[in-house]
Amino acid sequence: MSIAQNLKNLGISLPPVSTPAAAYVPYVQTGNLVFLSGHIARKDGKPWVGQLGTDMDTATAKEAARAIAIDLLGTLQAAVGDLERVKRVVKLLGLVNSAPGYTEHHLVINGASELIAQVFGARGAHARSAFGVAQLPMGAAVEIELIAEV
Repeated sequence: MSIAQNLKNLGISLPPVSTPAAAYVPYVQTGNLVFLSGHIARKDGKPWVGQLGTDMDTATAKEAARAIAIDLLGTLQAAVGDLERVKRVVKLLGLVNSAPGYTEHHLVINGASELIAQVFGARGAHARSAFGVAQLPMGAAVEIELIAEV
């Protein structure tokens, strides 16, 4: 099944690329690799704020990570023109705004990983890191970056 059909079946329409909030570009392609800058969680157009282990639970943060994956796919499409050109999603790096003692970072980032797999199938199987951090820009709960091969 095509990526466009997978997105349609999931009820997903890809957003345009967000304007960076600082001095960087949304993506860079070098050779056959496309590097997407970190995308923060957004809800209703505003940063989706919260800290795991204090005022946000894992299930909610997993939803935020899924929302980020949709934004990442919109940026990836802008970068490559057509998501069918993506040979492989190589790696995700997930950062989770979390209090000391919170240990479910990997479950949060599954929200993005699972969506990537649903959209790309075997091409979406990727390496991944998930880290807990003390704070993220604008108080965001989650930030994720992506590397893809075209």
